[in-house]
Amino acid sequence: MKAFRILLAVVSLGVIVSYSGCGSKGGSSETTQDKQFGLLSAQTWKVSTVSLGGIDQSASYPAGTFQLTISGTKGQTTFNYACPGRPALSPWPSNGTWAFGTDPVTQIIRDKGTANELAMTYIVTASTLQINFTYSGSGYTRVNNVSGQWVFNFTK
Repeated sequence: MKAFRILLAVVSLGVIVSYSGCGSKGGSSETTQDKQFGLLSAQTWKVSTVSLGGIDQSASYPAGTFQLTISGTKGQTTFNYACPGRPALSPWPSNGTWAFGTDPVTQIIRDKGTANELAMTYIVTASTLQINFTYSGSGYTRVNNVSGQWVFNFTK
């Protein structure tokens, strides 16, 4: 009888241990990239402030005129962007593609794999987006007007 109780205890313990890893983990199975893409693509971003080398450039990007739209499908590795209302001398092409960098929470690579490839850092919340990058001015004859450290702040 004592052996039966020990055997029953061991089997019960084995069942408890085997089932302890099952069931819901309490979170979603959505990847970090998909979560970030959801925040980035949730709306059209409208510029609020722009600076180049710490100098305000917002007058060249009037609020409500320059916008950034990010589109694509969760689970993909390359996404699209469009920049309606950009001024002629801008570090932004009118449209292109982007991918997440090494850290998808803070890094984007714009136009990855092209001559216009540009590493960017970003901070996004449900209602704000800030993008920082250093642009060399490639593609423009007036390089001094667009090269340098850019900071774009957007709102929904």
